[in-house]
Amino acid sequence: MEAEAKTIFYNGIVYTGQEAPAQAFLVKEGLFAAVGRDGELLPLADETTRLVDLQGRFVCPGFNDSHMHLLNLGQSLVTAQLAPHTGSLAELLRYLKEYTAQHPLREGRWLTGRGWNQDYFRDVSRMPDRKDLDTVSTEYPIRIIRACGHCCVVNSRALELAGITAATPSPEGGHIGRENGEPDGRLYDNAMDLLSPFLPLPDREELKEMIRLACRTLNSYGITSVQSDDYCVFRGIAYEAVNAAFRELEAGGELSVRVCEQANFTELKDLRRFIEAGCITGAGSTLFRIGPLKMLGDGSLGSRTAHLSRPYADQPDTCGFSLFTAELMNELIRNANEKGMQVAVHAIGDACLDQVLDAIELALQEHPRKDHRHGIIHCQISRPDQLKRIRDLGLHVYAQSIFLDYDNHIVEKRVGKELAASSYAWKTLIKSGVSVSNGSDCPVEMPDVMRGIECAVTRCSIDGTGPYLPQEAFSVKEALDSFTVRGAEASFEEEIKGRIAPGCLADFTVLERDPFAVPSKELHTIPVRAAYLGRPQSSVDYELTPEQFRDYSTPTKKIREES
Repeated sequence: MEAEAKTIFYNGIVYTGQEAPAQAFLVKEGLFAAVGRDGELLPLADETTRLVDLQGRFVCPGFNDSHMHLLNLGQSLVTAQLAPHTGSLAELLRYLKEYTAQHPLREGRWLTGRGWNQDYFRDVSRMPDRKDLDTVSTEYPIRIIRACGHCCVVNSRALELAGITAATPSPEGGHIGRENGEPDGRLYDNAMDLLSPFLPLPDREELKEMIRLACRTLNSYGITSVQSDDYCVFRGIAYEAVNAAFRELEAGGELSVRVCEQANFTELKDLRRFIEAGCITGAGSTLFRIGPLKMLGDGSLGSRTAHLSRPYADQPDTCGFSLFTAELMNELIRNANEKGMQVAVHAIGDACLDQVLDAIELALQEHPRKDHRHGIIHCQISRPDQLKRIRDLGLHVYAQSIFLDYDNHIVEKRVGKELAASSYAWKTLIKSGVSVSNGSDCPVEMPDVMRGIECAVTRCSIDGTGPYLPQEAFSVKEALDSFTVRGAEASFEEEIKGRIAPGCLADFTVLERDPFAVPSKELHTIPVRAAYLGRPQSSVDYELTPEQFRDYSTPTKKIREES
C-alpha cells in the first residue's frame, strides 16, 4: 500500500521538552513536520490527510533504552523464565521440573533458564548448586543464569560435558565455585565462558525469531530505540552473522526497534578486525548502526562480583574482581579511541571505575578528541572524587534507575554506609553537566520504562522501600529526558531523534495518563497505549490491551502496519 501523504495527531498532551505541552503534531514520510496547537495544525488537513484523535492522552518521544541486551532478551523468551519462580529454592526446582515436562528437550539440547535471585529465597539463604539441579536431572545438562547475568549454576552433567573438574583453574576475570575442592556448579563471570563451546547454537532463522520476539516485547513497553550488547550472547556465532540477522529483518520491514549495537569485544585482534571491516561508531542506518566498543569491566553487586576498593561489608573475604587486566583494558580503549570509535564500559564497583577512568584518561591524553562521548555503563558504586573525574573527562553515563527497585534492599549491606552515601549519584552528575541516559540492562530487569521512571523520581523500590539518597531524585522531566533525548545523545543522534520536533524521526509513545499530573508513586501504573516508529513509507502501530502489557512472558502482540 502507498504511504499516506501526511497524518495529523491532535487533542493530546504532547511533551516537547518545553514547560507548556503542545496539542498536536503532523507526521509526513516518517518525520515530524510540524508541532503546535490543534487550531494551528488541523487547518492544514486536506482530503488526503489522515486524522488521529489522541483523546487527551500523553505523548512523548519514543522511549530509548540506552543499555540492554536485545538478543539475550529474545533468548530468554524461548527458555525457562525463572524470575516469577524465585520465591524459594524449592519453587525454582519445582518449576524447572514442570517446564521440562511441558517442553521436552530435543536430543543434544540443554535445559536453560534465567532470572533466579537467591536474595528472594524464603527457604534457604544461599545460591543453588549442582546438587540442587541434579534433583531435576542428571541425564541432560542444565544451566540456569542468575538475574544479573554474572553467575550461573549447572548440574553435574553439564560439568562433565564441559570437562570442569577439581583440576580446572578459574580463568582470569572469573571464578569456579567449589565445595571441598570439587566444583559446586556455580560459575562466575568469565568462568561461564567455559560452557560456551558445548552449548548448542541457534541458526540464522532462530536468531531472527529471537530478535522479533524481543522487539515486540520492547514495543509493548513503548520502546522504539535501544542500545544493545548482542555479540556476547552466543560466543560461537561471529558478529557478522548477528549483524546480518538484524539487517535481514530491517530489509524485510520487520525490525520495529532502532538498534545501536554496543559492540562487545574482549581481544585486541578481534576489535582491530572489526574496525578494519568498516565497523566504526555511526556506521549503518537509522534502524541498525554500530555504536561504541562495549566492555564488561566487572561483575554485579547481587553476586558480589562487582570490584570494590574495600571488602564487601557482608562478605569481608572478597572485594569482587575486574574482568580485564589494566594492561588489556588500556590497549582496547586506546585502540578504539585512536580509530575514532566511542567506548562504553560496564563499571559497577568503585575499584573497577578507577580502572576504567584511568584507561579513558590515558587514551585521551595520547589521542585527544573533542566529542568522544565515551561512557560508563551503570556507574553504581562511586566516590565523590570519581564523580568529579567523570565530569572532567566529559563522559556520558548510562544509568539504570530500575536497579533501585532491588538494590535499595541490599546496597548498604553490601558496600557499607560510607560508599553507599555517594553511590547511584546520577542527579549529582546531571547537576555537574554530565549527560545521563537511562535503561534497564534487560533481561537483568524487565524493560519497563515507567517503573524505571518511578524509581528515578522517588528513589524508592516499587514496594515502597526507601528513599535511598532522596537528594539524588530526578524530576519527572529529567526522568523522561533520560529515556528519550539523553539516550539519543549517547549515540550521537540527538539531531534526528529523542525529540518531538520538526525534522526528527517520528518515533513516539502514547501513555494513558500525563506523568506530570499523577502522584510519583503511581508512575509505574500508567499504561502504554501505543508506540510508533517513523519510517519513510509507513508507521508501525503496536496496539496493546492491558492484559498484554502486563504479561511479560507472552511477547506476541497485535501488530498492525499503518500505511
